[in-house]
Amino acid sequence: MFKTMVIILGTLTVIGVVALILVFNLNGEPEEANGERSIDEIRESSLMTEEITTDLEDGDFIRIRFRIVTDGKDALEELEKRDFQMQNVLIKELATMEGKAFQSGLSNLEETIKLKLNKLMEEGEVTNVYTVDKVLQ
Repeated sequence: MFKTMVIILGTLTVIGVVALILVFNLNGEPEEANGERSIDEIRESSLMTEEITTDLEDGDFIRIRFRIVTDGKDALEELEKRDFQMQNVLIKELATMEGKAFQSGLSNLEETIKLKLNKLMEEGEVTNVYTVDKVLQ
């Protein structure tokens, strides 16, 4: 009888501890549970490029700037070290575009830049590329 009661109390204690752990983990950080990061985390792991001025395939000129978001601080550090490669990717992609493409094709450009930068990355990855400034001349 005593042995059965100890087993039952032990089992209930383990179940209670597991339940508490689950409650604290699920309610403590709802953003992380959904895979979403706060805006502060996004800003801390992102890089604002310098303004780039270059010519386009059709002879127009563009001034443009991007915010490139990585999946963490390690990836951001690597991207900062690869700044010359990042600039090269940006200029090459811009040089193949025509002015009309900037009216409706910015999303495609951002996705292409993201894919090309991820090919260079060894630590982490680029998760988003945002165009934050653009002037077509």
